[in-house]
Amino acid sequence: MFDSGLGGLSVLREIVRRLPRENCIYVADSGHCPYGGKSQREIIARACAISDFLLAQGAKLIVVACNSATVAAVEYLRANYAATFVGMEPAVKPAVALSRRGVIGVLATVATLSGEKLHRLIDRHAGGVRVITQACPGLPEQVEAGDLDGPATRALVQRYTVPLLAEGADVIVLGSTHYPFLRPLIQDVVGADVRLVDTGEAVARRVESILEREGVRAPPGAAAAAIRWFSSAAPAHLEQVGGRLWGGPIQACALPG
Repeated sequence: MFDSGLGGLSVLREIVRRLPRENCIYVADSGHCPYGGKSQREIIARACAISDFLLAQGAKLIVVACNSATVAAVEYLRANYAATFVGMEPAVKPAVALSRRGVIGVLATVATLSGEKLHRLIDRHAGGVRVITQACPGLPEQVEAGDLDGPATRALVQRYTVPLLAEGADVIVLGSTHYPFLRPLIQDVVGADVRLVDTGEAVARRVESILEREGVRAPPGAAAAAIRWFSSAAPAHLEQVGGRLWGGPIQACALPG
């Protein structure tokens, strides 16, 4: 599994909860975070470098636990590697089903909003529901810094959610793996009447289904999962900030190369 940084921990949490006997490797590409403002070519280059590393470690499936990387690179990865890739898909479909007012908002990175994948998803599932998208530059960096509820982070959340609320959105999609770590703050800002949805649990179900289908799921008697941690930035950052987000100790290594 890899992400531009620490956001993918929100997805890993759901996978470990659902598949407690699957060994995992997590790569935080924090040395190149955020992906949201990078070109498609740059993101594909990073995705390929990390995928090469994970496959060399014996990975049987790779989760692209980053919405920006999914939009920019997952189709390229699937076309050029003989491996199974699971990407992220903003939770537009469940959000549409939950909306009472017929208006939902999507918080996402610039890269996610500029790709065709999200717009195809909206066209396919929105029906008569109005979908308002909002780019959120700066939010991933706040999570990477471990600032989940400080004044600067709150100001960004308010700036990005006010337009959605003004248009009557009653469901907001957290369209980046970093944003679930801001869920308490976002909920406080938007109020209890607005539902927040993300895709971590859905991705975990998808991973489980693929492992079952391909006959490579860890057997019931296997030992509890071990997690290996790598970062393209200083491992101490993953250990310290990532450990707080993860809720337990992390011993990280530098990503080779």
